Amino acid sequence: MKFEFVFKNLKTHFMEDSQKSEFREGSLAKKIENETAKIPSDVFLWAAIGSMAVSMSLQVAGKKNKSLFMGQWAATFLLFGVYNKLVKQLGHDQYSKY
Repeated sequence: MKFEFVFKNLKTHFMEDSQKSEFREGSLAKKIENETAKIPSDVFLWAAIGSMAVSMSLQVAGKKNKSLFMGQWAATFLLFGVYNKLVKQLGHDQYSKY
């Protein structure tokens, strides 16, 4: 409930700013957003969990450096998931000409 309020306020804020701004999304950003919006959000969650599981396995196996490397990917996958969710909620610049 609280998150819906935040997203509505963000959407309203960005819509107002994009109406005033002359800057628009580039063609590459539009293509990336169109493709990433097709990926289900839970893919990123499972990728993060998988990264943590592999990290734990490597830690138990005594491969400390590889374990740390794999464990750091969890945050990256979760950040990609947040980006994916924002693209689905807000989309790219709604006021640009296709």
